[in-house]
Amino acid sequence: MGVHVGEVVPIGLYTVQQGSLPGFGTPRVPPALRVDMTLVGVVEFNNQVIEDDTDRLPTNVVYTPAFTRLVPDADTQGTWYGIQLVRGDQDIASVEQALLRVLPRGAAGLFNLTTITEAKVERAVKPESIALAMFGLIAACAVVGIALSVIARQLRSTDEERQVLRAMGASPAAALADGLLGIVVAIAAGSLVACGVAVALSPLSPLGPIRSVYQPGIAFDWTVLGGGLLWLMGGLVLGAIVVGLRAAPQRVARRSRLAPARPSKVAQVAAAIGLPLPGVIGLQFALEPGAGRTTVPARWVLAGAVVAVTLVTATLTFSSSLNALVTHPKLYGWNWDYALQSEDDIPPQALAALDHDPDVAAWSGYGDPDLQIDGQTVPALTAQAGLPTVGPPIVAGHGLDPSKPQVVLGAATLALLHTHIGAWVTISYGSLNTAPLYLPPTPAKVVGTATFPAIAGSSTFAEHTSMGTGALLADRDLPAAFLRATQAPDPTLDGPSLVFVRVHANVSPSEGLKNMNRIIAVATKAFARDPSAAGDSVVVLPVQRPAEIVNYQSTGDTPVVLASGLAVGAVIALAVALVATVRKRRQDLALLKTLGFTRRQLAITLVWQATVTALVGIVIGVPVGIAAGRQLWIIFARSIDAVPEPWVPLSIILVAAGALVLANLVAAIPGRVAASTPAAVILRGD
Repeated sequence: MGVHVGEVVPIGLYTVQQGSLPGFGTPRVPPALRVDMTLVGVVEFNNQVIEDDTDRLPTNVVYTPAFTRLVPDADTQGTWYGIQLVRGDQDIASVEQALLRVLPRGAAGLFNLTTITEAKVERAVKPESIALAMFGLIAACAVVGIALSVIARQLRSTDEERQVLRAMGASPAAALADGLLGIVVAIAAGSLVACGVAVALSPLSPLGPIRSVYQPGIAFDWTVLGGGLLWLMGGLVLGAIVVGLRAAPQRVARRSRLAPARPSKVAQVAAAIGLPLPGVIGLQFALEPGAGRTTVPARWVLAGAVVAVTLVTATLTFSSSLNALVTHPKLYGWNWDYALQSEDDIPPQALAALDHDPDVAAWSGYGDPDLQIDGQTVPALTAQAGLPTVGPPIVAGHGLDPSKPQVVLGAATLALLHTHIGAWVTISYGSLNTAPLYLPPTPAKVVGTATFPAIAGSSTFAEHTSMGTGALLADRDLPAAFLRATQAPDPTLDGPSLVFVRVHANVSPSEGLKNMNRIIAVATKAFARDPSAAGDSVVVLPVQRPAEIVNYQSTGDTPVVLASGLAVGAVIALAVALVATVRKRRQDLALLKTLGFTRRQLAITLVWQATVTALVGIVIGVPVGIAAGRQLWIIFARSIDAVPEPWVPLSIILVAAGALVLANLVAAIPGRVAASTPAAVILRGD
């Protein structure tokens, strides 16, 4: 608003009666009282740290008792108390029941629970934290796979030195220790440096809106750092020992005697069908480790290609699904095209207009009371006029059935009530002293879970549904006496507070909005003809994003940056492996030159080697990456109570094409160097 602490701000006050006047909220209705107030501080309420779109208004302001004395009690819209319980949330249900028992006849008690606010904050930061964990898991697996391939190449490069040591009388353990010593030191140093970098970057956390109430600084979370060190040092050292044992000269010799190296069957088939000689040799380079000093870890290179493609594909699938969650409201409970809302009720005339609108495929009206389920306050959507045809998406179990009293719950609500699908719960509202606004304990069977929208109807101060929080039931399952008590005596004001509308697929957004505005015009005329409905209105709600989605959007491109970093790391690792392999084949290339291969034939040989390596990575890595990314997304979506619908991006096609191009580009540079080097220089040692 452009104001600052210490500034005098003019405040306008309106009476309850003014709120129902036509033109309220415009200069046509001036405030009943103007007061100049000094802004002395800026605070952040616990329910404003993370907000969904529904909770953005009204905002909270703290006034002094001096101001309170200016306002008559008759002009207030209710009294609110902040209550702290001695035993925390253990006594919430009993305290709520005790408070309801002291309310006067016909009164309604509304509760805002800090535990629900805390759960909302946890769910809001959960997408970010789980995304970081998922990317971290992918990175950890990639680190182990890529690092072990590097270790294998390093050990292969020291084969001759270890053979010399063995010939000079060194024991197998001493030869192994000689090869592993530098590797273990490198692992330890790299792990410690990684730990130091993590500590140095800790002031950047946390991300998102909770940073406003968090004091960032250097953080030493030894649980995480210790686990990371154990993973890196312990896992890589153990892997290095296993690789070193397998690469020990005596073991290699023993395996050679027991299972002598065999030429690749793929290369044999290629030669049999008439593939040109450079292509056959390129296949051998890619699939066979070779022998002697030119031995290369071909399997590790192929495994590295698979890991790289899998990592990139899984990351793209997960990132695409995360983006789809934000851009497709049905995945976070907004399973309709338009929502109509009224602070009182939507008149029957507007509902009749919906029935006769040819562009409307279906609609359902709802009330939004806060019910007590097994003693816990739960925001609910009560479908009016029978079973709903338009409602929140069901993610487990099934929707409401007309045969018996049933209820659908959000997954978080299901956990809060410690119940499960198929169990029976007790639904109530108010207490005997609030009759007729009293719903005696009524049993209902839990038949499913749904992803609820973040939306509120008649009251902006009560709890409202959100992705994993809420209950769905039909008002036909409630006692008739309670339904009669909730009906307004004025038929114009006797309707649902929310209407969810789904239009036909061929209706454009602009045409659909015009239809909704026509429905609103019908409601406005009905209100204008009824003196009791003066000032009432119906509005078309835009998509109301839950706190989880609002928070994700506030983090910006963090997931994209993480995904890009992992992809770049995987690509670099693959490039290093290919370069090392081609360099290791220099003697083979020199021998081919001596036997008459031209530079063009040598280039074709390396193209075949790189292409086959990339194809193996694509054929295995793409489906495995898609499956892994989809499964990670399903786990993620269920953890935040969203609809678990993964999306596979078309850009994965580019991954396959990019892998082929990259492999050939990487192999071309050392291949060109090897081809231009005189064969005599390379073969001099032989």
